[in-house]
Amino acid sequence: MKLQVPHRRQLLHLVAGATALSSIPRSARGQAYPTRPVRIIVGFPAGGSPDIVARLIGQWLSERLGQRFVIDDRPGAASNIATEAVVRAPPDGYTLLLVTSANSIVPALYQGLHFDFIRDIAPVASIVRAPLVMVVHPPRTVPEFYRLRQGKPR
Repeated sequence: MKLQVPHRRQLLHLVAGATALSSIPRSARGQAYPTRPVRIIVGFPAGGSPDIVARLIGQWLSERLGQRFVIDDRPGAASNIATEAVVRAPPDGYTLLLVTSANSIVPALYQGLHFDFIRDIAPVASIVRAPLVMVVHPPRTVPEFYRLRQGKPR
C-alpha cells in the first residue's frame, strides 16, 4: 500500500484550519452577566423571612458581581402574584423568583392558575434549607395520624 503525501495546497489548508480552530475558544466566550440590575421578586411582605433571605443574597451577589440586585416584594395569593410576574417577564435571567415551600403547595390549592410552576420556572440555586417536623398527639406514626385524620379508629 502506497501512502499519499498531501499536495502543498492541501497541507496549507490543514495548517490554516488548525490555526483557526485554536483561536475559536477565545472568541466564543459568553457575555458578562449581569450587565444591568437584576430583580429578585419575593412573594411575601417586606420584613418576613423570605424577604430577609432575598436581601442578604442580593447584597452578597451585588458585591461579587458588581451589579445591583433589587428586591421586589409582591405579597399576596400565597406567592401566586410574584410567580406570575416572573413567568410573564422575559426569560433573560434578569428577573428571579425567591421560591419557598408555598410554591410547591400552590398547585394543589388553586385552580385556573395562569402558569405551570414546574414547566415555567427553572431552578437556579438552592440558598436555604429548613427541616420540617410534624408533631401530633396522640398518634405515634404518620400512618396512625392519617387514619385518625380520616376518622378511622386505630
